[in-house]
Amino acid sequence: MLNIGDFAKHGRVSVRMLRHYDAIGLLRPARVDPGSGYRCYEAAQLARLNRVIALKELGFTLHQVRTVLDEEVDTAELRGMLRLRRAELAAAMAADAERLARVEARLRTIESEGTMSTHDVVVKRVPAVRVAELTGVAASYEPQDIGPVIGPLFDELCGRLATAGIAHAGPSVARYEDTGDGSVLIRVAVPVPASVDPAGEHGLAVVDLPAVEEAATLVHRGSMDGSLGAVQALARFIEENGYRSTGYARELYLECPEEVAHWVTELQEPVVRV
Repeated sequence: MLNIGDFAKHGRVSVRMLRHYDAIGLLRPARVDPGSGYRCYEAAQLARLNRVIALKELGFTLHQVRTVLDEEVDTAELRGMLRLRRAELAAAMAADAERLARVEARLRTIESEGTMSTHDVVVKRVPAVRVAELTGVAASYEPQDIGPVIGPLFDELCGRLATAGIAHAGPSVARYEDTGDGSVLIRVAVPVPASVDPAGEHGLAVVDLPAVEEAATLVHRGSMDGSLGAVQALARFIEENGYRSTGYARELYLECPEEVAHWVTELQEPVVRV
């Protein structure tokens, strides 16, 4: 038998916590001295304590923990539950990290207000190009809605091109269009050789993107989640130089290494003189 202090020490919990678990019937002592009231535990009870702590740390309420343990869930089932909860927490952490990155990008933009822009904007003609493309719809133009749609679209498109034996003929492109109901139509495209027939039997949508006679362009380095400053720099340039935007900026992915912090993307926003 272990006294409550030793049991707490071996279980890496506090004596106060053990007393609380006893009071709510979650982990009863193996023996309570009738005279002194001292609680004693068996070493085998550490297994239940481990399960209590693991479930509690994974976000289960103490009531839920007691229900799980009293139903005598076997080790394999408990392991599955813990893995599922771990995956849920990992997904929540990833979402929080993305949200933090967006907040930091917005903060950097706010902090740079009134300072000299580091973005060099160039107005130029964007030539026509033949591309293979896929489309999808995002709930909004916000990064948390665009990201989960655009990545899988590019993966699927590249897979289809590989299956069809069609080589890439240039950097990939993303375009955006309003749908009229608040959502955004996403078109992801990869340039293909001019010899690829749009009507060919390759199971791909092959279209010719028309030239953009005037586009305000700049190069953004890093993750597109951090492109807010570049997008707003384009807006300021357009307003200050007598232009009007005629649509969302295209994204031309010049370099896309595995580390997104090293991406190089050209933003190409179509404009006209006003």
